[in-house]
Amino acid sequence: MDPFSLKTFLLFVCLIGCGSAVDILPEGPLDAVLSQDIVLETLLIKPDYAVIIWSYSDGSEQINVATLTSAGQNTNKPYEGRAAINTTNGFLTLKSVTSADSGDYSINVVTSVATLTGEIKLRVLEPVSGVSIKSNLPEAVELNSTVVLTCSAQGSFLKFTWTNGSAPIVADGTRLTIKDEELTSTLTIKPVLRSDLIGPIFCTAANNLEKEKSPAFKLTVHYGPDKVMISPASTPQYIKAGSNFSLACSALSSPPATFSWFQNQTEIKVPGPVLSLGAIEKLGSVKTVQDYTCRAQNAKTLRSVPSPAVSFAVMDAISGTKITGPTVMLIAGNSTANLSCRATAGTVKTTTWMKDGKPLPADPRLVFAADKSSLMINPLQGGDAGQYTCQLSNPVNTEEASFKLVVNFGPETAMVKGEDAVEVNDPITLTCSAASYPTANFTWKFNGTATDVKTDKYVIKEAKYKNTGTYTCEAHNAVTGKTVTSIHKLSVKEEGALDEGLSDGAIAGIIIAVLVALALAIGLIIYCRQKVPVESPY
Repeated sequence: MDPFSLKTFLLFVCLIGCGSAVDILPEGPLDAVLSQDIVLETLLIKPDYAVIIWSYSDGSEQINVATLTSAGQNTNKPYEGRAAINTTNGFLTLKSVTSADSGDYSINVVTSVATLTGEIKLRVLEPVSGVSIKSNLPEAVELNSTVVLTCSAQGSFLKFTWTNGSAPIVADGTRLTIKDEELTSTLTIKPVLRSDLIGPIFCTAANNLEKEKSPAFKLTVHYGPDKVMISPASTPQYIKAGSNFSLACSALSSPPATFSWFQNQTEIKVPGPVLSLGAIEKLGSVKTVQDYTCRAQNAKTLRSVPSPAVSFAVMDAISGTKITGPTVMLIAGNSTANLSCRATAGTVKTTTWMKDGKPLPADPRLVFAADKSSLMINPLQGGDAGQYTCQLSNPVNTEEASFKLVVNFGPETAMVKGEDAVEVNDPITLTCSAASYPTANFTWKFNGTATDVKTDKYVIKEAKYKNTGTYTCEAHNAVTGKTVTSIHKLSVKEEGALDEGLSDGAIAGIIIAVLVALALAIGLIIYCRQKVPVESPY
């Protein structure tokens, strides 16, 4: 059927009843991939038709594609071998579609009672390909650079999306803008931040049929230095000289920052992020408190940022602490002791004296030097003997030394302990004691006559009547030359003479037992009288 005959036939169809509001084609547009087959489906189910006509229009001219009648199917010349109408449902198949096949397709279905018409748009899409990202800069500086990323691709009806890692990039219309064109999309970041391109960055181009993702794109954004800090951020006021102490400087920076150090405002010629105490001590003038800062520099951003300052002084530790004391013999009441405490190195801030691990009590006999470096005890007493400790301290360390002070004294008051009276044949032990250093020597006298007993104990295994008398203990200190005595009287009695009888407690126990027994007896008598009946005299 030639085009003239088609027009004549359509005019004839319209004369007998043209047009219907019934939708016989789905809503478009319908997309197809270049060089692939496409089927334009209808919404008809086994239509009873006389004629089915499919037509194409590019907007300026309408061309017949194919016509189906009961007599057979006729395909227009440009579509021969490429187009076919399904005789059951009126579907139109187009094979190996080209870009020229894009346009409006219409169908006319002539039945015995009416003519049904429909129209749908076909879009032949080129495959999505060649998706890539390019930058206007090889590298950027945070807050200074404007970054323009351009995503380009091949294909039809493209839509672009941007992602930072897996998170979508959303334009805010001010700092981040996105402009889409037919084959490109431009992401502009002004100014760029380090977080904008942590990445990797991806661009995806897509149409209704397929999509393609660009290779990962990374752009270095230089930033910093930020948060320039010294560790430790705070230090003691004094640092021990020669200790393993150092300061470390850190900063957030890309590329990594370089560091310089300053004492007060004077640069220290020490490269790197660590400043050792050894380098500080070489500066001299570190015995007083100084401020130390570091400065971080970034060669790309050209920024230089100082840290907060830390302040301290360097102090020598105390060492070589020693106590010197008397080397001569000391006698209580006659001697004076001088103790001196010194250190061979370091600065002493406080001096503390202790005796036998406890602070020295206030005593007018104890006289300290103004700086407590020495102690004088005048006069010495026996109780002054003991272990003296001198403790020297400063803010960086404490050291101590000890000295044993020996004081000869005594003997002090002698005392005899033992029995005042014993029975004949009983053992006797008398013990004599007297505080003394060195330990006293003891001798005993009986009734004024010296005995051969030379110990602190006078022992008699079996007492005899003749042992009754006065016992005198003499305690003598060979160093002090002092002697003290104590007298004890002893009486030896016949056997049984010292029996003391029952104790008060025993007597009280016996009395209580007797009273209880008496109460029980009285109670029993009363009970029995109540149980036995009394015979009436009448």
